[in-house]
Amino acid sequence: MAESAGHKIAKQSRTMDEKTREILLNAFVMNTVGHQSPGLWAHPRDQSDRYADVEYWKELARLFERGRFDGVFFADVLGVYDVYGGSVDAALRHAVQVPVNDPMLLVPVMADVTEHLGFGVTGTLSYEPPYPFARRMSTLDHLTQGRVGWNIVTGYLDSAAKAMGLARQYGHDRRYDVAEEYMQVVYKLWEGSWEPGAVRRDRAARVFADPAKVHRVRHKGEFYTLDAIHICEPSPQRTPVLYQAGASGRGREFAAAHAECVFINGPFTRVVAPYVADIRARAVRLGRAADDIKIFTLATVIVGRDAAEARAKYDEYRGFVDLEASLTLFSGWTGVDFSKYRLDEPLRHVETDAMRSALEAFTSADPDRVWTVRELALHVGIGGRGPVIVGSPGQVADELEHWVDATGIDGFNLAYAVTPESFVDFVDLVVPELQRRGRLKREYRKGTLREKLSGASSPHLPPTHPGARYRAGEA
Repeated sequence: MAESAGHKIAKQSRTMDEKTREILLNAFVMNTVGHQSPGLWAHPRDQSDRYADVEYWKELARLFERGRFDGVFFADVLGVYDVYGGSVDAALRHAVQVPVNDPMLLVPVMADVTEHLGFGVTGTLSYEPPYPFARRMSTLDHLTQGRVGWNIVTGYLDSAAKAMGLARQYGHDRRYDVAEEYMQVVYKLWEGSWEPGAVRRDRAARVFADPAKVHRVRHKGEFYTLDAIHICEPSPQRTPVLYQAGASGRGREFAAAHAECVFINGPFTRVVAPYVADIRARAVRLGRAADDIKIFTLATVIVGRDAAEARAKYDEYRGFVDLEASLTLFSGWTGVDFSKYRLDEPLRHVETDAMRSALEAFTSADPDRVWTVRELALHVGIGGRGPVIVGSPGQVADELEHWVDATGIDGFNLAYAVTPESFVDFVDLVVPELQRRGRLKREYRKGTLREKLSGASSPHLPPTHPGARYRAGEA
């Protein structure tokens, strides 16, 4: 199968004794129907319509931990995809990420049935003041014993801005101005309000916390004003592990400064590799080490016991792809109304204030390939913007290794075609093969999510991270 079709079967296996590094894995999910494969919710074996059933999420959590996944990466949106045709009708008809429930409420449920699984939760900073948000994340970090991360997003839907009482969202780069100040405020709350040792829990002296070691955060900036202590005592990580998913130039600069994990998208290695190199180079220029940032890319795996079985599954799934649903999703991502395009019309780059990298990945970032709107819709229909890897366990493992070696990524956010089937197949068939090759852990490391991902001996932000500058007693 050709790479240009968005899925590949590698032809050569790697030797068992090759010295390689561990691949990190997140399950990429959303508290909704269908998620990245619009239309496939109608498949008779898909269970994504159980998204409101707590037992469904418990079952997934146990499965991911059995497969030694590092975490669950929860996508989220506050608005609806109403760009296609200027209406939300297509999104509602095809369940294009609507209805969608709050992902944060799933974290304690899934943490309760697991011991090691991490949780990266998308939180849109544009529409919530930093003070209550900081409390929510500290609470989750306490309840999970240090297994929570925050995917920092600024939003990309005008429908979300309107839902929050605004005429429209800020422009793309202006949203990052807001984000920079937001980070200052939450760092001050998480790192600077409570000193180490502030919590005494001294029953004999009847002193729970030492007031001299708890400091007010006073901030007056362009977007936020605050005068308060952080209302939570320090959680295991203080600052949650920081994820970021912006791949525009401004997004990469923000990621290089703040992110510990970055999520990028692209259909081919030649699209993803330059983003990876650029983010790492920017991090070094800002005084961080290149490997301070773990980079994940999106992939969807369709695996069978052999190549023929995998191809049969893929062909079956393709029969449920809904072109209108795919274009509804992609229109929302990009801010471009694809109902106005003919299916056989070439795809062109258009500058918008939505998710710029979504369109760039299929146009300016990949000038050697000209996509039609139909080809785009078919590609997005299974797994969204990333590659679809189809094959036997050995062939899938070959291709995952190829992506890591060719791009410099650290791991994958694995989306599903059909849930839980796609994840069950991966855990039962691909995980043992990766473990045999030494590419995937057999047991979890001890510690918090930050310690597990980085191998560090401390659960807190490293000294090279800008958030560490706000630490009480060290500023």
